[in-house]
Amino acid sequence: MKFYRLTLVASCLLTLVMFLLVIIFDSLKEIYYKTPFFKIGLFICIVLIFIINYVVLELLFNYYGKKQVRTISEILPQEMVNDNDENITIKELGERFSDLNQQKASQIDMMKEMESYRKEYIGNVSHELKTPLFSIQGYVETLREGGVENLGIRDKYLERIGISVERLIAIVTDLDMINRLEAGEINLTVSRFDVNLLIKEIFDLLDLEAEKNNTTLQIQTLHPQIFVDADKQKISQVFINLISNAIHYANRQEAKVVVKTSVLKNKVLIEVIDNGMGIKPEILPRIFERFYRVETSRSRREGGSGLGLAIVKHILEAHNENITVESVYLEGTKFSFMLEKSK
Repeated sequence: MKFYRLTLVASCLLTLVMFLLVIIFDSLKEIYYKTPFFKIGLFICIVLIFIINYVVLELLFNYYGKKQVRTISEILPQEMVNDNDENITIKELGERFSDLNQQKASQIDMMKEMESYRKEYIGNVSHELKTPLFSIQGYVETLREGGVENLGIRDKYLERIGISVERLIAIVTDLDMINRLEAGEINLTVSRFDVNLLIKEIFDLLDLEAEKNNTTLQIQTLHPQIFVDADKQKISQVFINLISNAIHYANRQEAKVVVKTSVLKNKVLIEVIDNGMGIKPEILPRIFERFYRVETSRSRREGGSGLGLAIVKHILEAHNENITVESVYLEGTKFSFMLEKSK
């Protein structure tokens, strides 16, 4: 571009010099007498020379410019150029290169985040599995070293081995489910059912667990029956995970878990509310991540897999719904989601 501009300036200067020569010759009366149209003819020649020079320079510039673009295009990624870019300029190519750099930078950042998540995920899986495995190993070694002869020790350790095995099965089952949910391999079996009746059935299922933790279970609704269209079995799992979590994190004498249902046009709003320990604001955005625990010691003591809320999130997303959470630390937590109201 600089060479082109310098050449153009030189051409203009050359034209100006030739014009000045005409004036000088005219003042000296050396060539004027030959023909009265000499100056006009000479001026026209100068203009023609300028035009020809300009056209030639344009052609040369376009030729070498396109040659440079072709050369650059050969070494650029395929996504930056295509067959219709014959008239593309170096400036446009530079803009594309800048955009591509930004895209690649974003992809690199995403890959770094994914790598960090992968390492954390593998570490969490290893930790979750090794805890019950080490327990089983310790109990088996004790029994092999003579503990089996003591009926009291044998029965107690076999019971603990059974609990550890159940926990391993729960972890593997939850991992399999969440992987299949994310891969879209689990099909929903949508049916029409009364969500209030389902909540009461879940209450009956978790009644002993709630009684053990001194927690009261309550349903609040303005409608005796509310029918929804959803996968009943998977929505049951959503309720079990949410209500069970609320029971486990109750930390006061008068612990209460309330499930509210209300109708909003063609949707049914469901809220699971507890007055438990709540969740700190800084960890609230992470509670739906795999294996993330609000309180590690309590969760592991209760034998949870750490995948419950992640499964809840994916089940509701499979229903094209989202789940939200609101919490005040040491006061309580509320989970909210919607389901399609049956017509």
